[in-house]
Amino acid sequence: MNLTIPEEVKVWSQFGHPILMWTLLGLSVYALYLGIQLRRIRTAEKDIRKELVKGKFNIKHYQIGSLILALMVLGSIGAMAVTYINNGKLFFGPHLLVGLAMTGLIAISASLSPLMQKGNDLARYTHITLNAFILGLFGWQAISGMDIVQKIIARLSS
Repeated sequence: MNLTIPEEVKVWSQFGHPILMWTLLGLSVYALYLGIQLRRIRTAEKDIRKELVKGKFNIKHYQIGSLILALMVLGSIGAMAVTYINNGKLFFGPHLLVGLAMTGLIAISASLSPLMQKGNDLARYTHITLNAFILGLFGWQAISGMDIVQKIIARLSS
C-alpha cells in the first residue's frame, strides 16, 4: 500500500513541532514556578504554609508535569516522523540527539513522583536537578530549532 500525503500537509506539518515545543518550554517554566511554590510550602512557617496550601500547587504541578511528559514524548516522535516523511531520512545531529536525551530524562524525572510522594528527598533532589538540566537543554533546543525552521523556510521559498 502506497500512502500519498498531500504536499500542503507535508509542508505545514513541519511547523507543528516547533510550535508545540515553544508551548512546552512555556509550560516548563510554569511547572518550575509551581515547583518553587511547593518548596516554599515545605519550608514556610505554619501560618504562611496554611495560606500557600490553598493554591493547590502540588496538584497543578503534577498535572502540568504529566501533560509536559506526554506532549514531549509525542512531540519527539511526531517530529521524527514528519522529518522522515518530508526528507526520507532523519538528520543525525545535536538537535536530534539532545531532543532524544531530553525525552529520556523527562521520563526518568517523572518516574520519581511516587518516591517523592513518600517523602524521599534523594528522589526530590534528583527530580529538581534533572528538570533544571532539561530546562537548560530546552533553551538550547529552542535556539537550534529556530535555525532549523529558518532553513525549512528558506528551502520552501526557493
